[in-house]
Amino acid sequence: MMTSTGGCQCGAVRFRIDADLEDASICHCRMCQKATGGLFGPYVGAPLSAVTWTRGQPGHFQSSNKARRGFCRDCGTPLTFEYGEGSISFTLGAMDEPRLVHLTEQLASSERVADFQALANLPEHPLDEPRAAAHLAGIVSLQHPDYDTVAWRPKT
Repeated sequence: MMTSTGGCQCGAVRFRIDADLEDASICHCRMCQKATGGLFGPYVGAPLSAVTWTRGQPGHFQSSNKARRGFCRDCGTPLTFEYGEGSISFTLGAMDEPRLVHLTEQLASSERVADFQALANLPEHPLDEPRAAAHLAGIVSLQHPDYDTVAWRPKT
């Protein structure tokens, strides 16, 4: 059994999943695009019975007659996609270790943004590139770290 953790950008809402993660997908539907503010909605399923909210509770928006979406009321981070009784999926960006999640499928591919196929061929700029490194050196992050903390208050 695996344990996974995650939370919102500001740290007001944190969660732990004490079970193996389920299928992971990206959904190209317009509702998922709007809910995440991105090109698609990236989600990984988890057994609802294995989820513990370790700090705070998400707010919810009923996005359709069948689904509701959890988010942080303080910073707005999209956290969950909940479809029906007992079903919960977490946004990959809310996971502390999203690189460990392997996508298994794409949904609503007919709604893909026009340039989606071109993404893999766009020029890349690694973080250690001098221009990027210089830019990043001037940023002071106020977001919660990618691990659980006893307390968290961003320094302003």
